Amino acid sequence: MPSISKLRYERDFSEDIIMNKKITVIGSSNIDLILKLNHLPVPGETVCDGSFMQTFGGKGANQAVAAARAGGLVTFITCVGDDNYGIELKEHFKQTQMNIDYIQTAQNTPTGTALIFISDDGENCIGVAPGANNLLTPDHINLCSNSIKSSDIIVIQMEIPEETTKKVLNIAKESNIPVIMNYAPIRDFKINIDNKITGLIVNETEATALTDIDVNDMPGVAAAASYLLSQGLQFVIITLGAVGAYISDKSGLTMTIPAFLVKPVDTTAAGDTFCGALSVAITEGKRLTDAVKFANAASAISVTRIGAQPAIPTREEIEDFTANQ
Repeated sequence: MPSISKLRYERDFSEDIIMNKKITVIGSSNIDLILKLNHLPVPGETVCDGSFMQTFGGKGANQAVAAARAGGLVTFITCVGDDNYGIELKEHFKQTQMNIDYIQTAQNTPTGTALIFISDDGENCIGVAPGANNLLTPDHINLCSNSIKSSDIIVIQMEIPEETTKKVLNIAKESNIPVIMNYAPIRDFKINIDNKITGLIVNETEATALTDIDVNDMPGVAAAASYLLSQGLQFVIITLGAVGAYISDKSGLTMTIPAFLVKPVDTTAAGDTFCGALSVAITEGKRLTDAVKFANAASAISVTRIGAQPAIPTREEIEDFTANQ
């Protein structure tokens, strides 16, 4: 098992890291019900003449699919309902060529569902009914513990129960496994930001919520990243939408990696695509700066398409895109 010191999230990475390291993603799975409108409704407003589509989503599932399509060897741990959606999701994950041996099916419980409004300019608002995601419990994590302990890196988010997230972080710490946490969405509960987390990925809103620092300009971004890094992390990434991603690591590296210029259609899974692609780049031994560039490219492609997982690019698409920039 590689230690955190061997997976060095600093200016350069260990030379002994090779492709096909095991990435374990633990998180939510949803069915996304998407309505594309010319503008997002305000309270009390009905907006007509929209277009509807149903796709697969959920932050955990999005990140697992993004990592698998980017070339990662992915094991996905999640919980789906015993409805048709759950069956469809498991078949979809299987076709994405990830390990689905640890997907739990909750009885008499619906699969998680997200209702998503998307405007013509690509902005969105989302409501989620967690359903089976709330039944991904510490007991299930215990059943998966041997698989988790054999991971080279763990990717986790905030759409599963608090106690489950804490259980995963404790197992990772005990087994010396690096963890990338996408602290999203912000919940009523908070997970401690400490050295159980190797790398933290947040957007401006999430960074503000975690630090009480106004992240509305670059000095604010830098201050928030510095504070978060001081909590024991090895690196922090604050995603800045069309601006790019600000990175800070324990070696003293601080810089903004610019975003690729594209015309956005739907930003729904942009952050998840970034996280999944980043985990692959890290396990392949890319420098943090190059890993973020790779993740930026994957994210840029995703916002040019409608839907969460339908928008996530393949490794070939990412490499073709970057070659033409």
